[in-house]
Order: sequence, then structure tokens, then C-alpha cells
Amino acid sequence: MPQLGLLHGRAWASLLGKLLRPPGAVCIGAVHSHSQGTRDLTPQQMVVREKILDLVVSCFKRHGAKGLDTPAFELKEVLTEKYGEDSGLIYDLQDQGGELLSLRYDLTVPFARYLAMNKVKKMKRYHVGKVWRRESPTVVQGRYREFCQCDFDIAGQFDPMIPDAECLKIMCEILSGLQLGDFLIKVNDRRILDGMFAVCGVPESKFHTICSSIDKLGKMSWKDVRHEMVAKKGLAPEVADRIGDYVQCHGGVSLVEQMFQDPRLSQNKQALEGLGDLKLLFEYVTLFGIAEKISFDLSLARGLDYYTGVVYEAVLLPTPAQAEEEPLNVGSVAAGGRYDGLVGMFDPKGHKVPCVGLSIGVERIFSIVEQKMKTFGEKIRTTETQVFVASPQKNFLQERLKLIAELWDAGIKAELLYKNNPKLLTQLHYCENMGIPLVVIVGEQELKEGVIKLRSVASREEVAIKRENLVAEIQKRLSES
Repeated sequence: MPQLGLLHGRAWASLLGKLLRPPGAVCIGAVHSHSQGTRDLTPQQMVVREKILDLVVSCFKRHGAKGLDTPAFELKEVLTEKYGEDSGLIYDLQDQGGELLSLRYDLTVPFARYLAMNKVKKMKRYHVGKVWRRESPTVVQGRYREFCQCDFDIAGQFDPMIPDAECLKIMCEILSGLQLGDFLIKVNDRRILDGMFAVCGVPESKFHTICSSIDKLGKMSWKDVRHEMVAKKGLAPEVADRIGDYVQCHGGVSLVEQMFQDPRLSQNKQALEGLGDLKLLFEYVTLFGIAEKISFDLSLARGLDYYTGVVYEAVLLPTPAQAEEEPLNVGSVAAGGRYDGLVGMFDPKGHKVPCVGLSIGVERIFSIVEQKMKTFGEKIRTTETQVFVASPQKNFLQERLKLIAELWDAGIKAELLYKNNPKLLTQLHYCENMGIPLVVIVGEQELKEGVIKLRSVASREEVAIKRENLVAEIQKRLSES
């Protein structure tokens, strides 16, 4: 698996190496939100976030995706009844003259609406944008009411499981590249779940609600989930126990084979279709070299109503130390699945466009990365300034302005102090604090000789360069660093 680290595959310490400059840079600060479940991001946090998003988006582009954006709000009717029990979390906006609007809950439903509206039958797209959910926010786990999602989707009629396998490959590339630690992608199929519910004796009217209980198995124990299904949702205890025999199974392709032989499950047409597709999926992920990261997990449900086939969810595996403290998993960092019926809901004639996609949990990844950086005491540069324009003497503002304009026009990132006559020491301190690598110094002597002094902030070495060669020399040094 190629390492895609945030800076072309280096380990975390050196990965942020270009950003992280020794003296005086600021550490990531605490987060203060003004309204519950939202937050301001400091310049330090923005640097980390942009690096994560760059890695994610460059992976999407490597797989041939086009960018897409949709409005932050949709007509309320577009969003209702697409999310099952989660529909209560949709933010409704006050009626503004006849249109009932809601803030988007995810990026998938707006994508399906876009495909139907524009009669698009085939598209590979990525979308990075904010979504809103009326969660009771437990900010500790990286759950917010306003958060960013990164989605990749393949829409169109293709041979089974090829796009689905590519989605799993993308998740592996991104999670390996971010170097968050060991991870596992759980895979299941909604048809296997529905088949399992049917053969266990769940009434069809309860499929969705039982499905959303099963979806809590990552966060709750089987005992608590069983209690919810029996006590709150009125499922017969023996039916719950039969489900329990299945949902506690997980394994590789051999478990798929085993389920084909299962006396109850093999009697169900839907379940057999799902198992057939999963067998094919395992064949493709093996060819992609990621089979060891994939686990067939009969407890994986993904609570959203619109999934129709394969569903998957990536979880970070706790380190042995964490495993002792918290037996349940660290939480999902990426997830997705197949939703073949969603586009048809928006098409007046009900024309379907099969789709499969994935979403990267940026907020959760972000909080994990932040935690890591705090642990290792990483320092972060918040600007990318390469050159500082300084003068040791008074009345050199005009020369500094001429010089900095020359650097900007050559595409060099440069700054100066907004003072007529700053002290040289103040200027050099600024460079050290901000981690700026180079200083150009212009004074009377330099002006007379037609040169500029170029100083390395780290080594404090200075050389005189001819004025006309300055830009070329700076570019050469920057390309070497």
C-alpha cells in the first residue's frame, strides 16, 4: 500500500515538517464555540484541516472524480423521508415567503436531486461542504451540529461491484495516507440484513426500525441493543436472540461461503443476491491488495433508509492500551454504501440511476490528528511567507515597497512590517517567530553597490546578491529547501 502521507508519504513528524518551524510558532489552542455544536477554527487548526482536505481531494481526483457543489439549503420536501429515524435531526428554516426550506443534512441527497433534475445518467463526483444536524452535540467525540463532509460517488449503470470495490480502495488509500493508525473496513449488504430479519421472524413493518437499532452495535453492547429491540420496539425475545446469533459474526470471504450454507439464510432470495455480490467484492478487493483490511460484519447496518445494497464503514482499531480502557471501537472515520433507489425518488417518471459512494469523517479525523499533535507537542506555522523584506536604516520604506512588489510579481510569498522605520532587531525577531526562512535586507551600502543582502534566518548567514539576480537566487533556494 503506497503511503500517501500529508506531504507525499512522510511520517507524521516530518509530514508536517514543512509547516512546522522551530522557534516561537504557536501550538494548537483550545476550541471555544459560540453556539452549541459549532466552533471557530484557529489559524493553526486551519493549517491542519487544509492538509487533511488536500490529501482527501487529491485522492478523489486521482480516481477521476469531478468537483460539484450544491446549495446549503434545499426545499424541505427534498430532504424529508430520506433519512428514516434521523429525519428529526434536520434543521428547518423559518418560512421566507412561501418556500419551506431546510439546511442540507448530508451531501448524498442533494447529489441525487442534482442527477434527477439534470437528467444525468453517469457521473463520478466529489464534493466537500458543510452539513447541519440538530444533534445534542458531544463535542468530545468530534460530533458537531455544523460539520464538513467529503464525499465521493459513482453514479451510473455498471457491472456489479467494480465501482463498490474502488470506493473501498479509496477509503484505504486515504486512511493509510493520513497515518492515523490501524483501521478496518466493515462490509455488509442491506439485502443480507433484510433477508436475515425475514428468516429470523421480524415483521416487515419493523425492518427499518430494527435496522437502526442494529446500527448502534458499535456504540452499545449486544445486551443493550437487544433490550432496545424487545422493550422499546416490541420485538419478540426469541426473534431478537435469533438476530443475535447472526449479528455477532464477522470474518473474511470464508464467512460469506459459510452464510451461503446457512440453513435459514440460504432460503432467502434477497440474502443470496447480497452474498453473491459480496463474494465478487472480495475477489476485487483482493486484486486491489486490500483484502486484509476488509471484514464481512453482519452487525453493520448503516442507519440511513436510502441504502439498498452493499454498506461499509471504516473504524480505527484501538491500540492495545486503548483497548483496555475502552472495549468499544473508536468510532467510524469513513462510511458509505450503495443507494440505487434515491435518484428515482426525485425523477417525475421514477427513472433510477444506480449509485455508490463514500463519505470521509473529516471532523473525527481532525480531532484525532489534533490530539496526536498535542501529545507530540507539534508546532505549526500558520503562514507560508517565504521571504521578509527588511532594512537596517531609516527612510527606506520606498525601497522596501519597490522590492516587495518585485517579489510578489514573481510569485514569491513575501511580507514586510507596516512601519516607516522599524528596528532591524524587531524585523528579525518577527521572522523567527513566524518561521520565515529568508530575509532580504536593503540599506544605503547595498543601494550604492547595486546589491541586496540575502540572509538565512536559521543559520544567520548573509550573502550579497546583485539586485537583478535576486529573484532567481531566491527561487533557487526555495526550490532546494
